[in-house]
Amino acid sequence: MYALLMADRIAVIGAGAIGGVLAQAACQAGHDVTLCVRTPIPSLSVIRDGEASQVPVRVAADPGTLAGPVSWVLVTTKGHQTAGAEPWLRRLAGSDTTVVAVQNGVDHAERLAQLRLPGPVLPALAYIAARREAPGQVVHVTGRRVVVPCGEAGAAFAALLADGPVNVELSPDFLTAAWRKLLTNVAANPVTALTGRTMAVLGSPGIPALVEGLLTESVAAGVAAGARLSATDVADTLDFYARFQPDAGTSMLEDRLAGRPTEHEEITGAVVRAGDRHGVQVPLNRALLALLAAASPDTR
Repeated sequence: MYALLMADRIAVIGAGAIGGVLAQAACQAGHDVTLCVRTPIPSLSVIRDGEASQVPVRVAADPGTLAGPVSWVLVTTKGHQTAGAEPWLRRLAGSDTTVVAVQNGVDHAERLAQLRLPGPVLPALAYIAARREAPGQVVHVTGRRVVVPCGEAGAAFAALLADGPVNVELSPDFLTAAWRKLLTNVAANPVTALTGRTMAVLGSPGIPALVEGLLTESVAAGVAAGARLSATDVADTLDFYARFQPDAGTSMLEDRLAGRPTEHEEITGAVVRAGDRHGVQVPLNRALLALLAAASPDTR
């Protein structure tokens, strides 16, 4: 199933920051790439190290204009936008299509399972800092890692994007990897979004204790869910936060400032749901989830 062709047909659903970087990576690996968008854009440009590169993708705004199925579909939308990818997936995903869910959270497969896809789903974690400057224009700031589970599908995906600007790593314990990625989001994203401030807010009075409490609860919920986490992960995440520039933002802050729905259910909600399933108390995360839900627009 995973014998790579010289130029596989790949569809990337979502023209945001991560989608743009991965579309470019697939093009540079020599594949035929279609970028699936809600609103038409004339082209895709990725800026890296101050240099802009035009990405030779086909841009499609209507699933009906495409022939399917394709070999690979990369879903790079925000988690709460997954349902909006369904028309594209119905057109492009067949029994031999691998759908790669490059999204936040720890329940990638379950999220896509609701769409009853005919082929396999490969969850993926992107350690890529990028931002969309304008429609069709993405700035790749730093980070090249994409983590996927070990196995045939993961190895094929790594080969698919080999020798490009993205490095695909195979994890033998993807559950733990997913929870560690969640930790990088679970405190900074909600706190910046709710205060409307950049990462500088993490140094404000009372906030360091809140952040450590959110992380400690999340580690406890992750351990109960089967992830191999410990107090070291709290310390490591605090160190990770400390390396950010004070004026750095987060994706949830950007969505909040733009009046868009936020990924609170996929990030903070994942901790609360795991706590409920396994009897772990997560009062800080539960309080932030209620606030984020109230602050987010009703239309998701």
